[in-house]
Amino acid sequence: MPEIIDDKSAHCIPFLLERLDAHRKRHAAEKNEGAPPPFFLGLNGVQGVGKTTLVSTLCATLRSPPYSLPTVVLSIDDLYLPHDQQLALAASQPDNPLIQHRGEPSTHDLALGASVFSALRSRQPTKIPVYDKSQFNGQGDRAPEDTWAEVNRPGDEAIEVVVFEGWSVGFRALSDDELEWKWAEAREWENDGVAETQLAKHTLHDLKFVNQALRGYDVLTDALDAFVHIDAEDTKFVYGWRLEQEAALRASKGVGMTQEQVINFVNGYYPAYELYTATLRNGIFGPDDKARQLRLVVGQDRKVKSVETI
Repeated sequence: MPEIIDDKSAHCIPFLLERLDAHRKRHAAEKNEGAPPPFFLGLNGVQGVGKTTLVSTLCATLRSPPYSLPTVVLSIDDLYLPHDQQLALAASQPDNPLIQHRGEPSTHDLALGASVFSALRSRQPTKIPVYDKSQFNGQGDRAPEDTWAEVNRPGDEAIEVVVFEGWSVGFRALSDDELEWKWAEAREWENDGVAETQLAKHTLHDLKFVNQALRGYDVLTDALDAFVHIDAEDTKFVYGWRLEQEAALRASKGVGMTQEQVINFVNGYYPAYELYTATLRNGIFGPDDKARQLRLVVGQDRKVKSVETI
């Protein structure tokens, strides 16, 4: 697998510091007592684009002088439902392939996410959830709570920056009309041989279930102070990136998904990319709320090709 070189933090850090300064000035202008609440940054990127490398560099930089900002990372993957609840969700709609495994909206514990956000915002001692994807032969399960790291403990420096990252962070639900239009267009493309889509392979009923569940994610998205979108010139790059990752795993550890398994795995997520990527590109905040989002477009080599503030 090609080494992932971080060329993204050089764009992200100035943006984050600028938004953090605006966050503090707004708090002061409102004449609120005490220190401003922590700054919440959302970070979205398709699977395999290099989020882990970026987040590692970003946090190391923020935590070090001259910034010295206590920073914590929460991944949306660590908010997946416990194994028994995921099984119950799958059994509730056995014919809906989108929810037979973790990943799509409806497979996360939003109450847990909201409680973690609330505790961090009020600077209370907070345990950061951990999800163990290796459990149950790869189906995954929540790690025991006594293994979760705790921040904001008595005597600790309070967390100043929260990085909330993941492949679906920032997704916004579509109206029923827009959802149906996108689905009908995808079916038309597939029937006419114009393009192959994963969206067309699902029923409108199943897509509506996931889209409706996504409305509940606004409790997290609306809490973000700024947003970074690591976009791909072509979202189908995700297939090649995942194949590279699994090949590297097989070479180094002797385990990893086969090519067919990788394709099936990505197919399970891909309808969400088809539905919600356009909204990310247009901006997840309101039209009157400018400059809170940074979009980095990367090529197949994962290197930044263009940068846009929205």
